[in-house]
Amino acid sequence: MSRPHLKSQPVPFARDLGEHADRTAVVTADGTLSYRELAALAASTAERLGTGRRLVLLAGANTVDALVVYLAALAAGHPVLLVPHDRSLSSLIDVYDPDVVALPDGTLLERRPSSAHTLHPDLALLLSTSGSTGAPKLVRLSHENLQANAASIAEYLDIRDGDRAATTLPMYYCYGLSVINSHLLRGAGLILTDLSVTDDRFWTLFRDARGTALAGVPYTFGLLDRVGFADMRLPHLRYITQAGGRLAPDHVARYADLGRRRGWDLVVMYGQTEATARMAYLPPDLVASHPQAIGVPVPGGSIRLEPLPDWPGADTGELVYSGPNVMLGYAENRADLALGRTVHELRTGDVARLLPGGLYEVVGRRSRFLKLYGLRIDPQGIEAMLARHGMAALCTGDDEGLIVAVTGGADTRHVGRLVAAECGLPAKVIGVHPVSELPVLPTGKPDYRAVLGLGRPEPVPATDLVRLYEQILDQTGVTEDHSFVDLAGDSLSYVEMSLKLEDALGTLPPDWHTRPIRDLRRPAGRSRWRTLETGIVLRAAAIVLIAGSHISIFTVRGGAHILLAVAGFNFARFHLTSSGRGERRRHVLGALHRIAVPSVIWLVLAALLTADYHLVDVLLLKSAFGYNSNYWFIEIIVYILLAMAAWLSVPALDRAERRAPFGFPLVLLPAALVVRYDFFGLSDLPDAITALWMFPLGWAAAKAATAARRSLVTATALATVPGYFGSGETLREIIVVGGVTLLIWIPMLPSTALINRLAGLLAGASLYIYLVHWQIYPLLDGHSRLLALLASLAGGVAYASAAARITRAASKTPLRNRRSPARAGLAPRRYTLKPPTTDSTPS
Repeated sequence: MSRPHLKSQPVPFARDLGEHADRTAVVTADGTLSYRELAALAASTAERLGTGRRLVLLAGANTVDALVVYLAALAAGHPVLLVPHDRSLSSLIDVYDPDVVALPDGTLLERRPSSAHTLHPDLALLLSTSGSTGAPKLVRLSHENLQANAASIAEYLDIRDGDRAATTLPMYYCYGLSVINSHLLRGAGLILTDLSVTDDRFWTLFRDARGTALAGVPYTFGLLDRVGFADMRLPHLRYITQAGGRLAPDHVARYADLGRRRGWDLVVMYGQTEATARMAYLPPDLVASHPQAIGVPVPGGSIRLEPLPDWPGADTGELVYSGPNVMLGYAENRADLALGRTVHELRTGDVARLLPGGLYEVVGRRSRFLKLYGLRIDPQGIEAMLARHGMAALCTGDDEGLIVAVTGGADTRHVGRLVAAECGLPAKVIGVHPVSELPVLPTGKPDYRAVLGLGRPEPVPATDLVRLYEQILDQTGVTEDHSFVDLAGDSLSYVEMSLKLEDALGTLPPDWHTRPIRDLRRPAGRSRWRTLETGIVLRAAAIVLIAGSHISIFTVRGGAHILLAVAGFNFARFHLTSSGRGERRRHVLGALHRIAVPSVIWLVLAALLTADYHLVDVLLLKSAFGYNSNYWFIEIIVYILLAMAAWLSVPALDRAERRAPFGFPLVLLPAALVVRYDFFGLSDLPDAITALWMFPLGWAAAKAATAARRSLVTATALATVPGYFGSGETLREIIVVGGVTLLIWIPMLPSTALINRLAGLLAGASLYIYLVHWQIYPLLDGHSRLLALLASLAGGVAYASAAARITRAASKTPLRNRRSPARAGLAPRRYTLKPPTTDSTPS
């Protein structure tokens, strides 16, 4: 039986799309849509939804189809329940029983021809107040809320019809949705994408579309730091907005200064879903001087401070907001959909103070709600959920993560999974700590400060880490904002740095080499068990196999070819970064210098002391002249690095690699396989040349980010290695394929501190062991082969230390003479948008 569904007004910005005519409304990786085309699609979908008002649940996503359904429903007066397409979907369907369910691809699942609900005429949109938590409590927003807040945002951001904003946040999140609404209201464009800012394709699309605006929560800014945003060339960028939680004042000041130098503004904003999106903003000209502030009320809004007994001071109190964007009220069940306005001002729960000049600053929370990753988290609700599972727990947190103390010997991983499912946070920001008793204050109340302390061990002073980076990388002027990659670190220094950091910090995250020093911290617990990167294990094992086989202690070949694949892998990791083309080339040439100079010096000494080496050996040219060489591995690495530096000098090739980081080495691989299979009948090619294909194979392995791509690289190894070494070399083939497969699929291996130190010494010196063992082992081979092996390994380690001093003396360059962080921006490119046709360095 149908229920009354009083006629509602459409939301004006959705109804009036067509008025912007042929202006570009949407840009995607597949093409563009004009406002006229977008309006037509919305009108067609509105016809399918019908004229009678119905509750439409939309599983939101940053896709054209989802955007069209959203706009169609608003234009036709259908209330939209906008939710993420995840596990919360079924619970919300059960609680609110929508009349229509719309999927992200635009599919409409009709559940009934007319509404089963009484829908208040002002109701336009329902959003979760807690983000993706599955909680049935929703915020009821009116058409006036949506229009007023979009107009307010457009006014203080000065959004123009030529602007184009990227959808860096999901549309079901009020901040992400406000970007869509405010830009469509002004006839501006949306760069519609679900790509992360860590994906090079995002920046290609942003530049191609002449993007002018970015939006980010605090986590987004951490990602921007990692990808070298500070040195990117974004010639059309006008402003970046920040909301979704507090960004540390020093980060605010740093980005404000960056924007000032680069010609764009940082706009810090404050809001809640209950206010549709925004309540306050900090004018860009005040950000540098007041980075801790949330600013002034948005146009049309007002703020007052309600005195609180626990927060003395005339200028401090609970922030209470009034304005046309304040929600109608909450909904906790389907009957609440008939309610009109039940809230007239918004008590935010935030404690704020009034600063001189009329700015406001949030200084605390009245309740225990947290805000992480743009989600409002209720620790009390998490405690109640765990209690339902029979576990006594206390939960708290801060801007960095959630901390849970639990008693009863509970499985911490199981608890972590329960909490993650409840609140929608990634597991990495949830710390679960078993305790014998829950901490309490003398009054008997829970001691949440003690719980928070469980997850905040004493940090390693950042100054100590800075000194460590300066020492190992031989740099001056290192700051906490630098990362290992910023400082031109490569595989020769990677091993030593990772082991030293692990000694200081414990287990390192896999991407530590791309993180700023400030983000490296000691975990809460230290275990006697460690992990060791597979590439380091392979380097250490391979050099022992190489030297041992040459000395004839055993005959297990294949180590040099594994090292060549690892070299390609490390080249992709350490040199094909987000840095500019010139900086990339300098890094490669620096690595070439660190390999070639010590090698030539050693061979000069060998030539002076023996009659076995000539000028062609000393200059590492023997393989180039078509002869087999004991030093073929070092020679081929030198040749490859020279070739890599050459192609990095060609802007078109550099851009091609950035656009297709996985496809690029796969294009090079067939060219190397032509030599491997000797298609031209050059049967006398030296080993160095025929082994070339292992380098792009390792390169592709480093860029294989999905299971399908890793499977493709694995299949390539399985198809190309067998038969290469000739008959009777099955063990050698198994070793090479096995090593490459480990490199592709298993990034870390279990280890201990002792094994790490030993493997680190051998891996870090592997190039030099390969270099010197030819002269060392013949001196002892007649006495003891084992002693010859140990002496070769020790000699290589010693020469590695000496080589570091040699290269340091030859190329000592203060960091202050470089760009800091050392990530040059991508070269600016200009594009004309077209409408759619259908509408290690080795060692």
